[in-house]
Amino acid sequence: MFKQQSAILDNKALGNVIDVLKDEIKPESNLSVISAFFSIFAYEELKKELSKIDDFKLLLPTHPGTETFKMNVSGTPLDRRLRNRLNMAYIARSCADWLNKKCSTKYIPSPIGQNLIHIKNGDENSAIMGSASFTTEGLGITTSKSYHMNSYYKHNEEVSSLVKWFNELWASTAESKDIKDSIRSSLELIYSEKTPQQIYFITLYNLFKDFLEELDEEKIIKTQTGIKSTTVWQKLYKFQRDGVLGAIDKIEKYNGCIIADSVGLGKTFEALAIIKYYELRNDRVLVLCPKKLRENWTLYTVNDKRNILSSDRLNYDVLNHTDLSRSRGMSGEINLASLNWGNYDLIVIDESHNFRNNPARKDESVTRYSKLMDDIIKAGVKTKVLMLSATPVNNRMNDLKNQVAFIVEAKDDALESNGIVSIEQTLKLAQAKFNTWLKLDDEHRTTASLLETLNFDYFKLLDLLTIARSRKHIEKYYDISEIGKFPERLPPFNIKTGIEITGQFPPLEQINKDIRFLNLSAYAPLKYILPNKTEEYSRKYDRKLAGGSTFRQVDREQSLIHLMRVNLFKRMESSINSFSMTLAKLLGEVNTLLSKIDSHESSGDLEEFDIEDIEIEDDAFSPYVVGKKIKVLIQDMDTVRWRQELEEDRIILETLLTSAESVDASQDEKLRQLKELIKNKVQNPINSGNKKIIVFTAFADTAKYLYTNIAKWALSDLGINSALVTGSGDNKTEMPGIKKDLASIITSFSPISKERSKVDSTLTEVIDLLIATDCISEGQNLQDCDYLINYDIHWNPVRIIQRFGRVDRLGSRNDCIQLVNFWPNMELDEYINLEARVSGRMVLLDISATGEENVIEFTDSGTMNDLDYRRKQLERLQNEVIDIEDVEGGISITDLTLNDFRMDLTEYMKQNNIPLSDFPFGAFAIADVSGEPEIVPGVIFCLKNEGSQTVSDTTYALSPLYLIYVSDDGSVILQFTQVRKILDLLKKKGIEGKVLNPENLDAFHSRTRKGKDMSHYQNLLSKAIQALTGAAEERGVESLFTPGGTVISKDSFKGIDDFEVVSYLVLMSGGDSHV
Repeated sequence: MFKQQSAILDNKALGNVIDVLKDEIKPESNLSVISAFFSIFAYEELKKELSKIDDFKLLLPTHPGTETFKMNVSGTPLDRRLRNRLNMAYIARSCADWLNKKCSTKYIPSPIGQNLIHIKNGDENSAIMGSASFTTEGLGITTSKSYHMNSYYKHNEEVSSLVKWFNELWASTAESKDIKDSIRSSLELIYSEKTPQQIYFITLYNLFKDFLEELDEEKIIKTQTGIKSTTVWQKLYKFQRDGVLGAIDKIEKYNGCIIADSVGLGKTFEALAIIKYYELRNDRVLVLCPKKLRENWTLYTVNDKRNILSSDRLNYDVLNHTDLSRSRGMSGEINLASLNWGNYDLIVIDESHNFRNNPARKDESVTRYSKLMDDIIKAGVKTKVLMLSATPVNNRMNDLKNQVAFIVEAKDDALESNGIVSIEQTLKLAQAKFNTWLKLDDEHRTTASLLETLNFDYFKLLDLLTIARSRKHIEKYYDISEIGKFPERLPPFNIKTGIEITGQFPPLEQINKDIRFLNLSAYAPLKYILPNKTEEYSRKYDRKLAGGSTFRQVDREQSLIHLMRVNLFKRMESSINSFSMTLAKLLGEVNTLLSKIDSHESSGDLEEFDIEDIEIEDDAFSPYVVGKKIKVLIQDMDTVRWRQELEEDRIILETLLTSAESVDASQDEKLRQLKELIKNKVQNPINSGNKKIIVFTAFADTAKYLYTNIAKWALSDLGINSALVTGSGDNKTEMPGIKKDLASIITSFSPISKERSKVDSTLTEVIDLLIATDCISEGQNLQDCDYLINYDIHWNPVRIIQRFGRVDRLGSRNDCIQLVNFWPNMELDEYINLEARVSGRMVLLDISATGEENVIEFTDSGTMNDLDYRRKQLERLQNEVIDIEDVEGGISITDLTLNDFRMDLTEYMKQNNIPLSDFPFGAFAIADVSGEPEIVPGVIFCLKNEGSQTVSDTTYALSPLYLIYVSDDGSVILQFTQVRKILDLLKKKGIEGKVLNPENLDAFHSRTRKGKDMSHYQNLLSKAIQALTGAAEERGVESLFTPGGTVISKDSFKGIDDFEVVSYLVLMSGGDSHV
C-alpha cells in the first residue's frame, strides 16, 4: 500500500502502477483515463476492481480504428504468454460487457504527450501521470526493457489541477458513438464465434500474405501496354489469365518461369499471351519447339486465314529444337548461318523437359543444351526464359535442374537471396530422397510419404519458378459456368482381338518365342570383332563418363538389339502389316550382309545399320537410339561366326514373314473389328450428331495401312471423309478442296475448336475420321471429337493419357467422351510377361534418373519399366480414364507446390469485405469430425516462431510459421513437415464448415466453461511445441550434412512463449464435452 502523498513509479524497483490501482480503486470509484491504447489483458488484471466502479471515462488521443490501436487491444508481443493461455475470447467478451455498462469514450484528434489515470473516491482523489497507458506494459503487469516514468499524486491541490485539465479536454471533445463501436468491433473480432472456413483463410493469410502481390494484376503487368485489349487476352479463360499473370511476375522477378499445367488446359495460348505482352514492350522473342509442333506456333505469325490471332500481329521467330545442332541451312525463312542468336529478349521453349544436359558425342562439337545456354541465353542481351513443360516430375529431377539452369544462366547460387543456397545441392538431395522412396514397398510408396521426406528447399524452388495447375484444381477453384465444363469420361471400352479371322495364325506366345531366338546380328557388328582388334575399337567408340566409369559401345549395341525385339513385338501387336514390313526389311538387311561376306569385300568397311529402324516413337528412348553409325572393317571381323548367326536369323525371319504375309487385309481380324467399331459409332453417336473418331497408333506403317483399307470404305458406306496424319508429313485426306498439311487437316477435323468458319467460310465439308501417329498426341486441341481409339497400347501409359487429352478438354461441347483400347487377345499378366521377356537384359546409359551419369542394368527380373507398376497402370486404363497427376508411382508438380491454396486465398479476399489482416492472433473455430474415423479429435495449430535467437530456416518455405496437428491425448498426428496434408485437412473442414455448428459450440463451451478454462488446449499447445522443437532439431541435425543447410536447434526455441498462436482449429467428435 502506498502511503506517501507523491511518488515516482517506474514499473520496476520504484513500484508498479498496477499495484497502486489495485490499492486505490474502490467500489463506486470514478475513473478518468487518458490513454493512447487499451488492452484486454490490462482490463483482465483489474477485472475484479473495475466490475464494482461507478464510471470509467476513457479519452483516446489515438483513434480506435487505427491498426496500432486495434493491435494493442489483443496485446503486444510482451503479452504472448497471456495470449497462449488461449482464453482471449472469454476475456474479450467479458470486457465488451463491462465496456457497455461502465465505460464512456471520446476521441481527441490532437496528440497528448502524457497518459493520465485519475481515481475519485468520494472526496479523496489520486492520479498517475506519465507513460502509464492502459496496457500490460504501461501498468507494469508484464516486464519490459523500456524505461517508464510516472508521477503518483495524492495531494488534492496537485490532483485537482490534473482533474480540471482532464474535464476541460473531455468537455471540449464531442462524444461519438462510432468511437465506442470501433473498440467494440475490435473486441468482437476476438470473441465472435469463427467458422472453420474463416480459420482456414485466416491461416492461409498469415502463411502467404507476403505472396499476395504475386496475383495483383496492376502490380504485375504494365496495363498501358494494351495487353488487355489484344485478341489473345480476350480468348483466355480466367484461370489462364491468372497463369499468365503469375508467369510474368516470375519472369520479372527471377528471369524465368516454367508453366507445367496439365494436358488440355491451354499452355500454348497462355504462352502466346505472354509473348504478346513482351512484344508490346518491343522485346524480340524466339520460340523453340519440337519439329512436330512447329506449325502450332508458326501459324500465329503469318498472314493466313487460319490464324485466329492475326489482328494481334504476333512477330516472334520459330526454330525447331533440332536447329540448335545446326550452324547453317534454313529453318523456315531463317538463315541459321547469319542468325544473331544472342539478340533475343525472351525465349519460349515448348516441351522444355526434352532438354537434357547430355555431354557432346564424339561427332558433335556442341550439344543443343550448350548451344541454347551459351549462344542464346548467356550471350548478347539479357534473355528471359519461359518454358512449357510436362506436368509429371516422375523420377527425372535432373530434367528440372536443366530447366532451372536456363532461368538462372547456370549460376548455382542465383536464388541464394530466396533461401536456396545451392540449386544443385537442393535437387541432388531431393533426388536422393526420391531414390530411397522408390525402393519402398507398394504400401508405403505413396505421394504422401514422398512429400513428407522431400527437403523443404525443393518445394521452395518449385514455388518460386513454376506454375502448375491440374484439371481437378481448375474444376475446384474456378467458376465452371464461366469457363465451360470438362466432358464426362465414359468407362473405357476394351477390345481383345486375334490377328487373323480364321485363327490359323500362330499364337502370340509362339511368335514371341521366335523373336527372342533372333540374334539380330546385323545390329551388333562390334560383337564379332576379332580379339586382337577389340582394344582398337574400344578406344575409338567407348565413352568415358563423368563418374569415371565407361559406357561400352558393345553394351549399347546389345541394348539396341533388345529394343529391336521390343519393336518387333510392339509392331506385331500394332498390325500384321507393320510386322510384315519390318520383317521384310530385316530379312533384306541380313541378305545384304551375307552377300557382302560371300563376295569377300574384305577391303571395304561396314556401316552399322541405321538404328532409326527401331521407330519407337517415345522420347524416353531417344538417348539410346541415336548416335553415329559405327564403321567396322570386314577384315577385322570373325566372319565365320557372324555368317552362322546371320543365317540362323534368316531362317527365323523367312518363317515369320511367310506367316505374316499370309494374312492380307481381308483376313485381318483386328482391322475388321476396327471397321465395325467405326460403323457403329457413326450410326449411333454418343453425342447427338457427332460422328468424329480419332484412331491413334504408335507406328506410321500401321497408320498408312489403316488409311488405305478404311478411307474409301468410310466414304462410300458411311459418307464420312477420312484423313491420315503422320510425323513424316506424308498426310492424306479424302476431303476435297483443302491442302494436305497438318494444320489444314486438323482444322477441318475440328472446325469448331479451330474456329474454321472465321478463317474460311466457303468450306462446308468436314473430316470425321482421323488416323494419326503420336505426332499429334501433344499440343493439339481436337475437342470437336468425342471418340478416341488406341489401336495399339503404347509402352508408356502416360502417352495414352496424353492422346486422350486431345479430346478431353475444358469447354468441350460434348457431354461425354469415349476411350477405346485394343488389346492382344490374352490376359493382362500374360501380356506384361511377354513384353518383359522380349526386352531381356539391357544395359542403358541413363543420364536422367540422377544428378550423375549412370550406367544401369536391367535384368530379366527388373526390366525396362517396373513390371508391377506397368501392370497396375494398364489395369487402371482398362477400367477408367486417369489423369496424368494420378499415375501411380509418379508425382506431379501440382503435388509439390502450394499454389492452389494461394489461389483459394486470393479468390476469398476478392469476395469478402472483412480484411483477414483485421483478425488478431489466437483466432479459433470448432469443426465436427464425427462420422470420420480417419480424422482424430484434437487441434491443428498454426504457430509462429518469435524466439529471440531464432534464425529463420531458409530451407523451410513457410518459416517462421509452422502447422502441427495433435490429438486430444497429446500425440502428434501430423508434423510440421507434412504441410500439404494439414492444409488439405484444414481446407476440407473449411469447405464443410461455412456455418457454425451449434452442437459443437455447446459441447466446447461446456468443456471449457465458455472459454474460461482452456487448460486442456493449453496442454495440447505445450505438447505441440515440444514435438515441434524436437522434430525441428532432428531436421536440423540432418541439414548439418547438407552443404548450405541450416539448423533449427533447441537454442532457437526457448519454450512455449517463443511461439505465437496464429490460429487453431479444434476438431471435435459430435457433442463430446469431455476429454
